Amino acid sequence: MSSLKGKNIVLGVCGSIAAYKIASLIRLLGKEEASVQVIMTPESTQFITPLTLSTLSKNPVLVDYYDSKTGEWNNHVHLGLHADFMLIAPASANTLAKLANGFCDNLLAAIYLSAKCPVYLAPAMDLDMWKHPATQHNLSLLKSYGNIIIPPGNGELASGLVGEGRLAEPEEIIAFLQDSLSKGKPLLGKTALVTAGPTYEAIDPVRFIGNHSSGKMGYAIAEELESLGAKVTLVSGPTYLKASEAIKTISVRSAQEMFDACNGVFADTDIIVMSAAVADYTPKDPATEKIKKKAEDFTIELKKTTDILGTLGQRKSNNQTLIGFALETNNELENAQDKLSRKNADFIVLNSMQDAGAGFGTDTNKVTILSRDNAPKNYDLKSKQEVAKDICQLIVDHQQSPINSKS
Repeated sequence: MSSLKGKNIVLGVCGSIAAYKIASLIRLLGKEEASVQVIMTPESTQFITPLTLSTLSKNPVLVDYYDSKTGEWNNHVHLGLHADFMLIAPASANTLAKLANGFCDNLLAAIYLSAKCPVYLAPAMDLDMWKHPATQHNLSLLKSYGNIIIPPGNGELASGLVGEGRLAEPEEIIAFLQDSLSKGKPLLGKTALVTAGPTYEAIDPVRFIGNHSSGKMGYAIAEELESLGAKVTLVSGPTYLKASEAIKTISVRSAQEMFDACNGVFADTDIIVMSAAVADYTPKDPATEKIKKKAEDFTIELKKTTDILGTLGQRKSNNQTLIGFALETNNELENAQDKLSRKNADFIVLNSMQDAGAGFGTDTNKVTILSRDNAPKNYDLKSKQEVAKDICQLIVDHQQSPINSKS
């Protein structure tokens, strides 16, 4: 899977003859299934039209702080925060100087100063401008701020000179971005299976047995695993949540459907996180028609559902990481420790219904994580995204342990 797939990219275009190459760059980013929001400096519109780049990116191109006709404001803070990364190409000597010294006289510079995401700069200018000490000083400053420079090429320039300063070719920029985004991802090349949400067990065509799970914890784990480089399959029970396009999502309703989906990919999966709230019992004979309210008493005969965690745990190989969840109301540690052993899991993430801010439906969680080799570790109340980071760090450590690193 491309490391650019599903990424939200702010693409800044500056005043340079090399701006004509950006049409090809946007087409290549589109083929990688990235979403591109183009920001142009006023000068760049003299070299290529906003209409051209808007058509190719399938998004309105922004040039000014606000639309003079409607008065609508282009929120530079929102644009900077929404991006997975920012790419400025071509980055002219003038824009490099502005960014290095904190000048903010156009929308692109304002977005740059607001952005918290990685910023890539692809310079383009004439040979003497590139070599000038002022330009090299500005590049040094920009690097010291954490910006990433995509080196210019060497060849014939618009002035007729031959040398360094050409904008990197669109294919080279794509390759640079993919290589950069793949580095530092400890789970690159790994596959992961995550379950999330509730299961609904049919009583009749309109009624079911379910629970209050929102799926937020499982979705947060799936997103974090994907950001660490893993190829993620998310098996989700009914929920309003939506995972990023980079994650393969399989929607299910019942415990049996969830088991079937997990069973189909388990053998080829390195990391398995069973965070769904799966029903323990299901109606033995669901009615084919809506049950009418007639009798004073009504009894539903139930049967056990397939124990997904336990079944997969018995088939688990040494190079797989298996994590289960336990939501308890009493004897929490004893019950979770028993589950860890019986299910042959590597970790159990324990939630207690006694902890405020934890459990179903909340945006926060407070967990204790049990493992085979270490004492239970207690974590403070955190957002579910932060809890997902804690869990995924344990996964990274386990996958990089001597046994798993051989796989």
